[in-house]
Amino acid sequence: MIRPAKTKQSAIRRVSASRLPWKLISTSHQHTTRLGQVIGRVLRGGETIALYGPLGAGKTALVRGIVQGLGAPPATVTSPTFVVIHEYQGRLPLAHVDLYRIGSPRELESTGLTEYFSGQTVTAIEWADRGLAVLPPDRIEIALSHRAAQTRMIQLSVTGPKSHEVLALAHKQYSSTDRVHRTATGPSKR
Repeated sequence: MIRPAKTKQSAIRRVSASRLPWKLISTSHQHTTRLGQVIGRVLRGGETIALYGPLGAGKTALVRGIVQGLGAPPATVTSPTFVVIHEYQGRLPLAHVDLYRIGSPRELESTGLTEYFSGQTVTAIEWADRGLAVLPPDRIEIALSHRAAQTRMIQLSVTGPKSHEVLALAHKQYSSTDRVHRTATGPSKR
């Protein structure tokens, strides 16, 4: 009985070792949201997702997809720029954090962000570069950048073993749903 568990774990490591960091091109808002849905479906609880990128790169669209993948209503997701933290309840709780307006370590501390890093809450942090000093060492990092008006480059990477397993599983599931999506709509511009 131990052997199948080891085989499964080895398979995850093999997939993740060969496919991370993971880069893709999103050709639409819907494509970015679909990536988020896949990530949301594989989250186990307690993950931190650090989001990087300029204004309008798709960070909130990605979080909207993650929320939907967790089974919460995506229509309620907005950028928490003025409130700093929005909470959503799906299969797992998600704290959506926006550090855009954080200007000092003291302001960062006053947000209560670190309290979300224990337990089952998934934390998705926009403008994560403004809070690097307090982020957990094991996290999923997603950098989004503009390529054209509707096209974004998305690079996904990890900084620890838990996030590595989760992102490897997301990559595997995304690849299989992307094949289905391309078959249904014709060739994808990836």
